[in-house]
Amino acid sequence: MNQSPAPELKQDPKRKEAKMARTEERAESGKRLPEKKFRAGAVAATIWRNESEKGSYATVQIDRSYKDGDSWKSTGSLRVNDLPKAVLVLSKAYDYLVSRGSQESSQERDEQIPMEEIM
Repeated sequence: MNQSPAPELKQDPKRKEAKMARTEERAESGKRLPEKKFRAGAVAATIWRNESEKGSYATVQIDRSYKDGDSWKSTGSLRVNDLPKAVLVLSKAYDYLVSRGSQESSQERDEQIPMEEIM
């Protein structure tokens, strides 16, 4: 079976500037902002921070952007060629959340559910 190498994450300086401008606009308008976003091509994994009675937890949303006429839209449906990109951004999101979790206080770590109970 022929496997292609995983795509690399690239950052375009112009895109980064546009993203920063959108982030500032959202912050000023009071819209909720994601904690972190990882993108590979049209596929993105977005980490959202949520609050509950038991504390803070993260969720991960995956989507693919596409152009419909002149406007950009997104969908949760992935094509076969999107799957390696999805694996990459989800892996980055997992690494980010695990490393962030190791920085939390020991009390917060003790409250986390052991992996054996999840599976």
